[in-house]
Amino acid sequence: MAHESFEDDVTAKLMNELYINIKVDREERPDIDQIYQTAHQLLTRRTGGWPLTMFINPDDQRPFFGGTYFPPESRHGLPAFPELLVQVSEFFNNQHEEVKRTGEQLVKVFRKLEPESGDYELTDQPLAAARQMIEKGFDAESGGIGSAPKFPHVTTLDRLLRHWRAGVHCDEPDLNALYMVSLTLTRMAEGGIYDQLGGGFCRYSVDQHWQIPHFEKMLYDNGPLLALYAQASLATGEQLFHNVAHGTADWMLRDMQAPAGGFYSTLDADSEGVEGCYYVWTPEQATELLNKQQFELVSRRFGLNDAPNFEGRWHLTIRKTQKEISEDLDMPVASVDSILDEARESLLDARSKRIPPDRDEKQLTSWNALAIRGLAIAGSILQRPDLIDAAERAVSFARQKMLKDGRLLASYKDGKARLPAYLDDHAFMLDAVLELLQARWNPTHLKTAIKLADLLLTHFYDEANGGFFFTADDHETLIHRPKPLSDDSIPSGNGIAAYSLQRLGFLLGETRYLDAAEQTLKHAWPKMMDHPHGHVALITALEEYIHHPEIIIIRSSVTESNNWHSKATQLYAPRRLVFNIPDNAKNLPGALAGKKAQRGKTIAYRCVGHHCSPPIENWKGFAAEITEAAVKVSS
Repeated sequence: MAHESFEDDVTAKLMNELYINIKVDREERPDIDQIYQTAHQLLTRRTGGWPLTMFINPDDQRPFFGGTYFPPESRHGLPAFPELLVQVSEFFNNQHEEVKRTGEQLVKVFRKLEPESGDYELTDQPLAAARQMIEKGFDAESGGIGSAPKFPHVTTLDRLLRHWRAGVHCDEPDLNALYMVSLTLTRMAEGGIYDQLGGGFCRYSVDQHWQIPHFEKMLYDNGPLLALYAQASLATGEQLFHNVAHGTADWMLRDMQAPAGGFYSTLDADSEGVEGCYYVWTPEQATELLNKQQFELVSRRFGLNDAPNFEGRWHLTIRKTQKEISEDLDMPVASVDSILDEARESLLDARSKRIPPDRDEKQLTSWNALAIRGLAIAGSILQRPDLIDAAERAVSFARQKMLKDGRLLASYKDGKARLPAYLDDHAFMLDAVLELLQARWNPTHLKTAIKLADLLLTHFYDEANGGFFFTADDHETLIHRPKPLSDDSIPSGNGIAAYSLQRLGFLLGETRYLDAAEQTLKHAWPKMMDHPHGHVALITALEEYIHHPEIIIIRSSVTESNNWHSKATQLYAPRRLVFNIPDNAKNLPGALAGKKAQRGKTIAYRCVGHHCSPPIENWKGFAAEITEAAVKVSS
């Protein structure tokens, strides 16, 4: 619409004569986007999307008509945008009382959207219900949920992996949950949604089989996918997942991290005005760059010897495994790997000289938090300190540039931070900092976590009914103050707030955080019961409410305690938190103050909820305790 209508002189003149026109960046103003997307669904009884076109009464900001895309000329059952502008203007001027009534009715419906508060008993019923509903939508052929267009749904896959792990020591472990995760991650890693040369994932696949993507790359997809692939590699030992985690992390650091430490938002789908142009190949381009042997292997690996798969050219997807190529050519697998690696480097180097897609250099707090979390988790699992370094730089950037006068801001660009931060910014960053503290202890980060938790309770928490509003109590007044509970392309802010506050509450023994998490889960209980697979972030928080997380505190010199820390983290145990705190750490807050070091000795404390074991003072006892604990926590 920007090219067809807003830049058209005749249409633009008409817009300016009849309307005050406001174009909103939905990424910077998710508060406005949430409200008017919901309003669109209520007014039209259709799902929303982008672009979103809403006509609003200037007296009260309430919409009375809307739609998504409108063409410049009437087609496919859609009215021409210029004609629509005239008709809506006439309706507004001639039917003003009807416009007001529509707005009033809409506000009444908004109020009814919130679940009724109640002192519900929290049980594990939604966990089993979510598991069943997810399987109903699962694509048993290609993995993933639903059909084309197909999205990664990282929060759902994470829920399945945690579900499998929770029952791994039961009489009948849920191997099908693990299968669904493994199949999906494998098909995605082999498909075109994953950049086979440069690493990182595109937004979604336009087909059911993950082959051809919408080529846009989003930071908010890749941070969670990095964490999930690293965790899945730990859970399964699958080398493919290990490699994809490395490749995704490399892309994030190479192409998305700003010099000051924050992360950019998006790489466009288009370059040179054509979608996918930057990524696709012809066999002739490949033969110019590769020797005969390299081209032979690349053709077999990525299908250059098959029919083109994208508008007469080839988008690289894995067609044959290294083992299959090895058998076809009677060549050792190690040689196949070496030659393919060299060929990929040559192709990537040549691709980097093309005109790249534009990059949206906004640095959004919530999306940065998702990247920080992914890097912290992957850095520990993959044993890559550079990823933890990058996460620390991003947190330092956020603390220095995004915290102003004690309050968090949402967006940074061109040297300036702006816009009051939302629920997601605070909750996601709290979750990320807790993961980073496990990867590398830093007392400043702990202070940041406590600051974020207190901001959540002070400015977003609903004391009367539980749950967290999306905007702060001093945010500008809009027609509705939503309290979003369901997951979307990113997890629910309420789910992550409850999850991370609960974890910090157990770590510090802070009942304020635990109480807020519990009341949030009770507030969301009707939604979790009615639609469990749409609220999996909240359900994961519910899981840790029912089965309290295991927290291991190690106190010693860094050199002495590294082995203990590594032993405790090199097992996929999603309800386990491990903090390696130097023995010289002073003034630890809350319950941490009682976890004291002993000079010259490595000592560990293991707690589940509020209950802690006696101090563990030797390696053999520690190894036995955490191995046995993994069984207990899973059972």
